[in-house]
This record gives sequence, C-alpha cells and structure tokens, in this order.
Amino acid sequence: MRVVDPSGLPAGRNEVAVSLSKPEIDFPEGDPPADLRIRDIVVGDGAEAKPGSTVEVHYAGVTFSTGEEFDASWNRGQSFRFPLGAGRVIKGWDQGVAGMKVGGRRELTIPPHLAYGSQSPSPLIPPDSTLIFVVDLLGV
Repeated sequence: MRVVDPSGLPAGRNEVAVSLSKPEIDFPEGDPPADLRIRDIVVGDGAEAKPGSTVEVHYAGVTFSTGEEFDASWNRGQSFRFPLGAGRVIKGWDQGVAGMKVGGRRELTIPPHLAYGSQSPSPLIPPDSTLIFVVDLLGV
C-alpha cells in the first residue's frame, strides 16, 4: 500500500496551517486484519490527541475489499471535528486517533467490529467491511 507523504509541516503548535494534500490509497494486498492496525505515515510534533479532547481531522476512507473511496473530508473542502473517546465516531477512530500528534498522518485499517459491522450507513460500504482511513490530525 502506498500513501503520498505530505511535506512542509510547521512544528510544535496546537493548531497547524497544514499544507497536506489528499492522500492516494492504493488497493490493499493480502487478507484484512482481525484487529485494528495503526501505521504512522508522518509523526506529528504538536499537541497529542487524548480521550476527552476535541480533535480536528482531514481524512479519506476506502473499503479494504475493493479499494474504492467511500468518503473523504478533502472532497468537501472541510475538516471534521469530534470529541475523542465519546463514541460519536466508529470505535476504530476513537482508538486509532488517540495518541496522534498534531501534524501527523496515520493510516487506520479497521475491522468490521470496530467500524460499522453489518449496519452500513452507506451503499458505498458493504456490510461487514474492513475499512482503511488515512487521517491527518489538524488540531486538538
């Protein structure tokens, strides 16, 4: 799997003016993981995302089975904010975004039991899908 790495991140700030671009996520190889898989593409050096904090992210998501994009905040031109650990997003996000630092980019491969399970919110996501997200942490 290849993700386009960003460059030019400012250091040591809680909020960043990010010059990241939308990631390209290639079709995955092999079997989907049974547990959450986290891979840091870029390790940020700003504030750390901790449960109870509100985080601001940009993201792109594809299904593991097809590699087809089903959602991306980049396409809307607007970042997404949510309270970390409050259950407002899928469990894989609450677990996978925790510990990121502002300026970081992380790939999350999320099995169905930590994503939507059999209750898909969209026809673009088949039931019981493993999902891959690339998440950029913009602010805490």
